[in-house]
Amino acid sequence: MAKFNKVETGIEGLIIIEPQVFGDNRGFFMETFTKKDFEKLGIMDEFVQDNHSKSKKGVLRGLHFQTKFTQGKLIRVTAGRVLDVGIDLRHGSKTFGKWFKVELTAENKNMFYLPKGFAHGFIALEDDTEFQYKCTDYYAPEYDSGILWNDKDIGIDWEFEKYGLNESEIVLSEKDRVQQTLKEFIEKGIRL
Repeated sequence: MAKFNKVETGIEGLIIIEPQVFGDNRGFFMETFTKKDFEKLGIMDEFVQDNHSKSKKGVLRGLHFQTKFTQGKLIRVTAGRVLDVGIDLRHGSKTFGKWFKVELTAENKNMFYLPKGFAHGFIALEDDTEFQYKCTDYYAPEYDSGILWNDKDIGIDWEFEKYGLNESEIVLSEKDRVQQTLKEFIEKGIRL
């Protein structure tokens, strides 16, 4: 059996990775990254930075990307659960502007791989949710950018009701309240 199972999303390069988990009465063991096995999945990236955040239920982070030094990301949740979203912003992509979402949990242990050229965001579905991800380039604050989480032209269904959330109670950073729309992104001529 393969250490990692690749699940296609319908957007080229954007995949869900199901790890092989060994469990018994002591707990569990799993590999979260092995370069040679990820290469078999078509992921040739070199990861250079790991990040870790903790959020309470209803915190929405995103939708973030960098205009230069773009980052591919390998994402997983180690406590709690999130609804994770990637939007294709790759210039010339046949799925430009399309989004995909997946529920990542400490229980299902699945990972989400976003290649360079995607905006990324998530909403925490439980208190004390811990979110970890690897990046293919370093954080460059001067090129930090994003897309508005509720851009009507994109139309992400965050499924608030399903998860017992109220849109008016979503917790956002000031930066994420005023991000650009996809239309504004296109008008600026940014190429990812």
